[in-house]
Amino acid sequence: MLTVGELMTRDVTTLQETDGVLQGDDLLKLQHIRHLPVLRGGKLVGLVSHRDLIRALARHPASSGAPPVTMGDIMTRELETVTPDLPVREAIHLLLEHRFGCLPVVDGKGALVGIVTEADFMRLASRLLDAAESRVGDALKDAASAPP
Repeated sequence: MLTVGELMTRDVTTLQETDGVLQGDDLLKLQHIRHLPVLRGGKLVGLVSHRDLIRALARHPASSGAPPVTMGDIMTRELETVTPDLPVREAIHLLLEHRFGCLPVVDGKGALVGIVTEADFMRLASRLLDAAESRVGDALKDAASAPP
């Protein structure tokens, strides 16, 4: 049984809730990612998606005198999280059922240990399809070379 811990990205780019949305936008572009977990004291307290940042930047254009918009202002606070030992099949069902783009992975103390995203599942699907097609191709070759 494949687990989330075997599939997740462990080196997660994060921000603090006091960091500004411009910093978040820059990180998304630089790292080529779409989700930023938000931490407070090492604990996961929220998540900001690429869509959240676009919406915030459109609604709160930078202007002098206005307080800067922070990650804490725009983050989603009520998060569905998973643990590394969760079977991948269950994580897939959570993503599909709730239409999430990612699932933060936390340990028993609530500390962020990774993230699993739609892209991780697409890479897995690609590897599984490649393996299945290879097995089918090998079986066809074996059948074609077998004596009548």
